[in-house]
Amino acid sequence: MFQQAGRSLKNLRISVTENCNLNCFFCHREWNPPPSSGSMTLNEVRKIVEVASSIGVESVKITGGEPLMREDIVNMVKAISPLVREVSLVTNGILLEEYAADLKSAGLARVNVNLPSLDSSKYSWITGGGDVSRVFNGVNAALEAGLNPVKINMVILKGVNEEDVEEMLDYAGSIGAVLQLIELQPIPGGEKVFQEFHVSLEAIEKSISSKSARKTVNKTGQRNVYMLLRNGRTVFVEIVSPTENIGFCSHCSKLRVTCDGRLKPCLLRNDNLVDIVGLIRLGGSDDDLKKRFMEAIMLKKPYWENRVT
Repeated sequence: MFQQAGRSLKNLRISVTENCNLNCFFCHREWNPPPSSGSMTLNEVRKIVEVASSIGVESVKITGGEPLMREDIVNMVKAISPLVREVSLVTNGILLEEYAADLKSAGLARVNVNLPSLDSSKYSWITGGGDVSRVFNGVNAALEAGLNPVKINMVILKGVNEEDVEEMLDYAGSIGAVLQLIELQPIPGGEKVFQEFHVSLEAIEKSISSKSARKTVNKTGQRNVYMLLRNGRTVFVEIVSPTENIGFCSHCSKLRVTCDGRLKPCLLRNDNLVDIVGLIRLGGSDDDLKKRFMEAIMLKKPYWENRVT
């Protein structure tokens, strides 16, 4: 397993499309730059995962845009799931009811579902017209298919859904899902949005901690995990606070791939991308592709290290 600065590369996060069927005003869209070429094909994604696996990557998370908008998404999961220990997927859940069973059969292990609010009108406003009932149906279908644990991703937005955390805790507990409370991150070209809606999770975490029966950290050491007992059920809550968090960056064990096939060492930077799909299209050898990975890994630096005062 390749290690750089004491950190191992274990996780690959692959954006497979920039298209989305929602328009959430806070979305950072993986900070994907304008595409330099067309989206990767299924075979190109498979080759990237194959090479990544050979240097120690254990898990792949498929992202977008909205990955379920790709017509070949089930076949893509089927192609890459034998290559790594786990394949998971981040979705807004709108199309999940249709795809959940087939994704499970193809080898998908679990899903993260973005859900900023349970209130239908608030959800519609946040997402630019989305129907939250379709998300509920998608979550239920994922649970029925055995895509466990389902994780509910709730980005906290100042003045919008801060007061909805308790309700979301009860929802997660009622369905047996893990709740991830996520700090809003910087948005490309969206400085005003970030300034208006960003809020530290410190107060929320303090409240969660005071009610918890147990506190641990996740496998990478990046986030605190709390176990709560609510209404006779156990709820696990993960606190994701990356903004200005040097420790979060220093424990990062992931590498990203943009939808047009460039290796991306850091979410918040686009000045150090390494093209890999171009080399695949030129018939590059596995050894050459591994060198591209190594180049990208060596470019990983904690983003906030020299920015926090």
